[in-house]
Amino acid sequence: MFGIGMPELIIILIIILIIFGAGKLPEIGSGIGKGIKNFKKATQEAQEELSAPKEDKDSEEEKS
Repeated sequence: MFGIGMPELIIILIIILIIFGAGKLPEIGSGIGKGIKNFKKATQEAQEELSAPKEDKDSEEEKS
């Protein structure tokens, strides 16, 4: 996808391990996981909001 292979990923992980240390890696991983979860939730809510006005407009036109 980005041209990143296994050797590049290993080098990146080693650099991250050196910078943050082994103790911080679980915290970083959980933070990234929570961020992805919140992003998915926000996109789902946005899609629901975009589809909701169409239904509301249809029901308002029927009431008039």
